[in-house]
Amino acid sequence: MNDVYAALARTIPPQRLLKDAPMRDHTTMRVGGPADVLADAAGEDDVRAVLAACRACGAKLTVIGNGSNLLVRDGGIRGVVLCVGRHMADIRVQGEQIEAQAGATLSALAQAAARANLAGVAALSGIPGTLGGAAVMNAGAYGGEMSQVVQGVCALDGEGRDVRLDAQALAYGYRRSALMGAGLIVTRVRMRLTPGDGAALLEEMAQLARRRREKQPLDWPSAGSTFKRPAQGYAAQLIDEAGLRGLRVGGAQVSQKHTGFIVNAGGATARDVLELMSRVQEAVFERSGVRLEPEVRILGEE
Repeated sequence: MNDVYAALARTIPPQRLLKDAPMRDHTTMRVGGPADVLADAAGEDDVRAVLAACRACGAKLTVIGNGSNLLVRDGGIRGVVLCVGRHMADIRVQGEQIEAQAGATLSALAQAAARANLAGVAALSGIPGTLGGAAVMNAGAYGGEMSQVVQGVCALDGEGRDVRLDAQALAYGYRRSALMGAGLIVTRVRMRLTPGDGAALLEEMAQLARRRREKQPLDWPSAGSTFKRPAQGYAAQLIDEAGLRGLRVGGAQVSQKHTGFIVNAGGATARDVLELMSRVQEAVFERSGVRLEPEVRILGEE
């Protein structure tokens, strides 16, 4: 990976370019082996530079946001990990429209909207992810989804060319969009909101934050909801009914507080988490006939 690192070092400063970067330091689950090279983008030019270097050197490229909803295996990630996160998080409000870079967090987006007296994203404020990832997977919570506000996205293809997709082309569904598997890197998202009362929106967000603290294991490292909502019932309900609350494999544990979460209870490895996920899936299927599907994105090598 020395050649791709050298190519990137010509345009990306060393504080945003790491070799053998432990992914446990770059994921909210706090597990994961090293990435050969990790580049933290500060704009579309950096994204293009990473794409060009990977093409020239034949290196595999993996794109992440702030590491939430992500499980990296213990062998780490070969090639280059491109992080579209805190250095690519500008938010601009124009009337009832907001255009923001893909690295902006949903909490920052909701705060900016409330300050501008715009409603439509308050329900998303507690999702610990970035806007780009949320737009790709149609993230949602408490009745709100990205599909309700997104007008379109700006992205780059594998050659670094600009691609623009409107809401119809995104073909949103439950936790999916046409962006999945399309080979595009989302760089900006355009949204249209509706007029609202900023003070009321801030209070709504505070209430939702309290609700999350009461019901979710926010004091423990996790990747958020581990499994997608099945067609029948709720994942947490099915897991609880299977008697799995508190089940543990190594340092990974089904949360005592909310069984929809698997948490790092101390020293967990990705192997621990994956084994626990498998046991949960088997037990739930045996009891209810429902096959839970992971919502967490799983990357890397054993």
